[in-house]
Amino acid sequence: MKNFVFASSSSVYGGSKSTYFSEEESVDNPVSPYAASKKACELLAYTYHHLYNLNTSALRFFTVYGPRGRPDMAPFKFIDRVSRGMEIQQFGDGSSSRDYTYIDDIVDGVVRAIDRPHKYEVFNLGKGSGTSLRDFIHLVQKHTGKKATIRVMPDQPGDVPYTCADVSKAQELLGYRSKVSFEEGIKRTAQWYKKAYGDSKMVEICPERQANGLGRSPSFVEFQTSQVSA
Repeated sequence: MKNFVFASSSSVYGGSKSTYFSEEESVDNPVSPYAASKKACELLAYTYHHLYNLNTSALRFFTVYGPRGRPDMAPFKFIDRVSRGMEIQQFGDGSSSRDYTYIDDIVDGVVRAIDRPHKYEVFNLGKGSGTSLRDFIHLVQKHTGKKATIRVMPDQPGDVPYTCADVSKAQELLGYRSKVSFEEGIKRTAQWYKKAYGDSKMVEICPERQANGLGRSPSFVEFQTSQVSA
């Protein structure tokens, strides 16, 4: 193996107060088990580089979304539930912000990292600008053509209020630059969802529980999977 590229996460930045999260920041204080696991992976990868001179690039992804995305993440979940007239949960007052990165941009960054080996580097792959939860929900309503039923909930433990990538290092060393705006990405994702699942009005028959005990309705994908399994 000549070049090892792996997916880390913006979660390693924890509660950073920086306007733009830089790879130069200390990330020794993760605020969730997931973040701790990603930091541990970066350290393990460095050890292999040190012992075996393995070229390694750790890519810190910033909230990846798009067609065929994970059903448990907010972009798919919100489009799914709003399309079906289901309630969505807004954690906090809507001011929290994420640097949502469209899948095409992430794939471009991964390919660039594979084609451009480095001894050991960490790169942010993000859009380089944040979108508030309030604006996010507005765009989902706009591009699904449906009004959201919103339940406001307390902030979730372990969630960070803000993420935004400093992508200057990836631009310089990888030639990376995101091309898809968040609105365009949500538009494409909503169009894909409608084509893939239509305007299904499937009702909730098997409520699930989150780790914090709050109920959540299954997505249409989860519902279909449960029906096939049955």
